[in-house]
Amino acid sequence: MATKKTIITKDAIVSFYMDCVLENGEKPKSVYLFAKLNGFTESEFYDFFGTIESLEKEIFKIFLEKTIELLNKDSDYATYDMKTKMLSFYFTFFELLTANRSYVTLSLKKYDSNLKNLLQLSGLKESFKTYVSDIITDDFRTKQEQFQEFQTKSIQESSWIQLLLTLKFWVDDVSPKFEKTDIYIEKSVNLSFELMNTAPLDSLIDLGKFIFKEKIQKK
Repeated sequence: MATKKTIITKDAIVSFYMDCVLENGEKPKSVYLFAKLNGFTESEFYDFFGTIESLEKEIFKIFLEKTIELLNKDSDYATYDMKTKMLSFYFTFFELLTANRSYVTLSLKKYDSNLKNLLQLSGLKESFKTYVSDIITDDFRTKQEQFQEFQTKSIQESSWIQLLLTLKFWVDDVSPKFEKTDIYIEKSVNLSFELMNTAPLDSLIDLGKFIFKEKIQKK
């Protein structure tokens, strides 16, 4: 009697890939070899991913999606202010990364400080920017409507740079239980929210409007 073939899922391919990289110290030379080593076909791989590179990008995006999934399981999370949500995100995200540290560090360490332009992180970047946009509250949004879109993009980009810096710090952290990364997260998130205070920004915009009206429009 023929044995029923195991259905290959997206999560299974991701798991196979991470194990393959860790066991061999490098990524597979081709989709064909990767599929053959793990008992599925190339066509099954292409049901979910177009290339090895697109799979690598998806892994970091999955870490973020799993983080948000875990956060939303906490009934109190929806009541948190923006700063508390961001702190919760960071601690949960880096807890997941720590559970997969061997793979993450192997994937990123060779790039040293050049994480900003790393293609592997492009999927993570877009998903993280969407997350940041979703949690921005009126407390951190300028009252000047015409500047809100620009402000949102600015917060997204600065938050992304902060995440990259934290990721680099975590990769290099050798403290027990990565305690120094926890301290870094607390201090950097606290500082970023102090810098996001919109009162000075609104005052600066009001001053700019006044100067424009008095000096430009009256000419």
